[in-house]
Amino acid sequence: MPINLLKQSMRKSNWIKLPSHEIRKRVFQALEMNIDFRHSDIMGVPASHLDSNVFYDDFPFLEQAPFLSALVKNPNHIGCHTLGDSEDFFKGTQSIERETIELLGVDLFAAPENSIDGYIASGGTEANIQACWIYRNMFLQKGLNNDEIVLICSEDTHYSLPKASNLLAIDLLRLPVDSTTRQIDLTEAGKLLSTLQGKKAAIVVLNMGTTMFGSVDDTIILDLVEKQGLDYMAHVDGAYGGFIYAVSNSENPLSFKDQRISSITIDAHKMLQAPYGTGIFLARKGLMEYAITPEAGYVNGLDLTLSGSRSGANAIAVWMILMTYGYYGWKEMIETLNRRTDYLCEQLDKKKVRYFREENLNIVTLYSKDIDPEVCISFGLVPETHDGANAFWKIVIMQHVDLDLIQRFIDKI
Repeated sequence: MPINLLKQSMRKSNWIKLPSHEIRKRVFQALEMNIDFRHSDIMGVPASHLDSNVFYDDFPFLEQAPFLSALVKNPNHIGCHTLGDSEDFFKGTQSIERETIELLGVDLFAAPENSIDGYIASGGTEANIQACWIYRNMFLQKGLNNDEIVLICSEDTHYSLPKASNLLAIDLLRLPVDSTTRQIDLTEAGKLLSTLQGKKAAIVVLNMGTTMFGSVDDTIILDLVEKQGLDYMAHVDGAYGGFIYAVSNSENPLSFKDQRISSITIDAHKMLQAPYGTGIFLARKGLMEYAITPEAGYVNGLDLTLSGSRSGANAIAVWMILMTYGYYGWKEMIETLNRRTDYLCEQLDKKKVRYFREENLNIVTLYSKDIDPEVCISFGLVPETHDGANAFWKIVIMQHVDLDLIQRFIDKI
């Protein structure tokens, strides 16, 4: 093994590949530590195992199916389990969620050990809103009001940020991007920032793979915000790119190595292929408390999450996938997808079809003027908009998109 690769492997203290029998053993041990609704005298919990009249729980194959067994046993992971107390009824599977959060914070996003809180959310939308909610509350506790806070992002940012602006009643400033590079136009951004009258604080969201283009924002925008004298907190929306860009780009600038970045969103139901409804929120310690809900007194440890009750089975799914691959198995898979993406781009170049592709990511966005829309529709490409004014079509090279499928698409152009 080359020396530099050996050094990298030594840094991956948590993300180690496990054999399938060890993964099954660990999950079933965790489930055994949870309450058993069938064999325990439990009368105060408003939950139970899945309804056995509908979801059969006595099939022999469940003994070899840890995720399906978790669905049947139905653990509730309400709250945040990386700090303080949590509901003791589900302590076994909560430990798997804690381990997953630590693994991702340290081995994927370069945080110091034991420095990250977080939870398995319902998706990237919830995780992004969770970040904005935390920072809005932080600024309110500093004595500001909503009118003095602004949410800043690029115009390519996911629609969850306008949702957050609406829900939290804070203004949204969307910065224009260059139409070719998809990077924030710094000149125009500076002009817009200088017009923020009465604003004292900002929540800045940086993209690690935008939804339509896969573009990655430059942290230089934080310098512009600082020059305006705004107090700010920075969040990274890595819902799409987190599980690929952070692995394929060894110099990933959007990580916890940058002390200005306080939280990160990633989606497990995209690149990781976990069940839908599986996002992840990561934040530096000391931040989750700004989202505490004192009224949730009946919840041990209270609740610090937007979603409240959530399935522990989703946390198990994430952990199982991570442990099945290990860091280097996952890196190998990501490199395969990027090589396929390289091939697609080479063929598009030969066909003189224009496109945007962020290096280290597997999204290729085609200019609609260069390609027959019927071809795009027949291969399930996603349009920028469905209102008839579509300027782009998006290709995502997922695991099922092999070279044969790519070549069939190229042949149709």
